[in-house]
Amino acid sequence: MTLLPEVPALAPTPSTIKDISTKEFAAEVIKASLEQPVLVDFWAPWCGPCKQLAPVLEKVVAATRGKVKLVKLNVDENQQLAAQLGIQSIPAVFAFYKGQPIDGFMGGQPESALKAFIDKLVKLSGGGAAGAALAQMLEQANTALAQMDIETANTLYADILATDPTHAAAYAGLIKVALAVGQPDEAKAMLNEAPPEIASSKELDGVRAHLALAEQAQQAGPLEELAAAVTAQPDNHAKRYDYAVALHAAGRSEEAIDQLLEIIKRERGWNEDAARKQLVTIFEALGLMHDLTVAGRRKLSAILFT
Repeated sequence: MTLLPEVPALAPTPSTIKDISTKEFAAEVIKASLEQPVLVDFWAPWCGPCKQLAPVLEKVVAATRGKVKLVKLNVDENQQLAAQLGIQSIPAVFAFYKGQPIDGFMGGQPESALKAFIDKLVKLSGGGAAGAALAQMLEQANTALAQMDIETANTLYADILATDPTHAAAYAGLIKVALAVGQPDEAKAMLNEAPPEIASSKELDGVRAHLALAEQAQQAGPLEELAAAVTAQPDNHAKRYDYAVALHAAGRSEEAIDQLLEIIKRERGWNEDAARKQLVTIFEALGLMHDLTVAGRRKLSAILFT
């Protein structure tokens, strides 16, 4: 019985857009902005530019998938608050964060300018409350997978994707779960069916490298036999190469890296630079900032440039 859930399709964005009045301003703007950026769109029913701005602004906010909240305030019905905030012409949009107005603009804006404006807010807030929550869930899922708590990892990755179906790291995590439970065909299918927004992400590139190494390991041979062969024939680069592939598949990546580096030390261009290319594949599978990748690249540079 498979553990893997169906990967969620792109779901409707959670409601982050709301009409408010002066009475709700403190709770919906000041208090809410302590957790995430809040945009206040000051508008009126008679304002033509307001009607043009609104759908584009709502579209760009919706694309943040909960990282930015948008509230709309009718200045005709809330004149005193608009006056207190210095609203002299509309449309006017103010951004609040940590209880304070931090940015804003007046008049219509093209979609590209709105996206840049909101992207800046998301970066400023570190992704907002929703982003922080997903980051925490991802960390828990990765820890669970590393400890082979497959059920927990599977559930957490799926929960992240239920909120953000284009979360590349969570999608990659589910593929790794498939591999961990011996479902390589399902893993390949998920990789091939990845949403186009993340198909070329570094996370999925890492999974592709991991799958390539796993397929190579199936043909490499038993680990013990390869180890014995390398001991008996230290200059047999083909056996050492296969041994490195098998070591990585067994979770012994540091030893695998050392074996490939040994080939490069002994015969730098062996088999059309196969050892160096395999190192690069392992680095991609581990992640470019992984400790073993950083250390391995340093050792490789020392061999190549000394």
